[in-house]
Amino acid sequence: MKRMNSLDVIPFVDLKAQYSSIKEEIDEALQRVIASAEFIGGSYVSKFEEEFAAYVGVKHCVGVGNGTDGLYIALKAVGVGVGDEVIVPANTFIGTAEAVSLTGARVVFADCDPKTYTVTVDTVSKVITSKTRAIVPVHLYGNPAPIIELCEFAEKNNLFVIEDAAQAHGAMYKGAHIGSFGDAAVFSFYPGKNLGAYGDAGCIVTNNDEIAKYARMYSNHGRIKKYDHEFEGVNSRLDGIQAAVLSVKLKYLPQWTEKRRWLARKYSQLLSELPVVLPVETTGGMHVYHLFVIRLKNRDIVKEKLAEMGIKTGVHYPVALPNLKAYEYLKGGNACPVSELFSREILSLPMYPELAESQLARVCESLETIINEIYG
Repeated sequence: MKRMNSLDVIPFVDLKAQYSSIKEEIDEALQRVIASAEFIGGSYVSKFEEEFAAYVGVKHCVGVGNGTDGLYIALKAVGVGVGDEVIVPANTFIGTAEAVSLTGARVVFADCDPKTYTVTVDTVSKVITSKTRAIVPVHLYGNPAPIIELCEFAEKNNLFVIEDAAQAHGAMYKGAHIGSFGDAAVFSFYPGKNLGAYGDAGCIVTNNDEIAKYARMYSNHGRIKKYDHEFEGVNSRLDGIQAAVLSVKLKYLPQWTEKRRWLARKYSQLLSELPVVLPVETTGGMHVYHLFVIRLKNRDIVKEKLAEMGIKTGVHYPVALPNLKAYEYLKGGNACPVSELFSREILSLPMYPELAESQLARVCESLETIINEIYG
């Protein structure tokens, strides 16, 4: 097999291509922030918070340092703490579970739906106890969890719902934006997200005035005014440079979302005859394809061979959270067989708005060649 040069490689994500497409606007925005010296807080942060709250359709947006901090602060804001249990998916990034542990509460893992990969009322109801205080459904890979039904279930059981929307910027459920359903929702703006900053960044969105006030104070050392500390908090603030970048990118998010959905349709068309399991959108939901995740046998071999052919892929996630060393102290916890099975089969293909149709076709052709070689 020939050696691949840099021009042959199809990256998993291409942030350089995105920057090139909006370079002038980004450079101008960065220069404005530097010239104004509004590095922490200030008009650029306020502007983005207002824009993003309007985009999601909520009253409040509080910028924070990153998505994990946002989840932790949102859980603190609704009173989660020592002695409580919080339900999170077994198939997600560890940040969701870390945020629970940081509050002093105990994390409880729920399995994922075998078709949509998200938690559902059925999977959550199997692990609820008298100590359960909140649910953190993740809109995984950009696919909405059945959030209305989860919120109704939570209300019946006197639980809070904190949406983890870290991968779901622009996703919708039954006509409304993800992030507008729970008591609060948290977005990550990590650079590789559908709406990504140029460093770590995140936000909490909510319609609840008290949650918003607490989150804003807690993320800024327990204060609103300088030196007027009403309680101890943390330092987790969105900075001016990241906010300015996000304001530029937010204008493009709808068209980037449409391109992701178009690419997902092309992938599904070209891969429809292969022995792979393709993504399924939640009924009533609009998937934004932060990741295009397929399932197949011999995943690790396929991934390795794709890399040899110059195609970068990912695995989200290779170990179900209950099986991580970090959670050995839970002594197994709840059985999550679906998540455990998927951890051996899932493969994330290149997905970003700048991905060319010819590149996507090459990914599919290469995958077909490899599968035919393996399966004969």
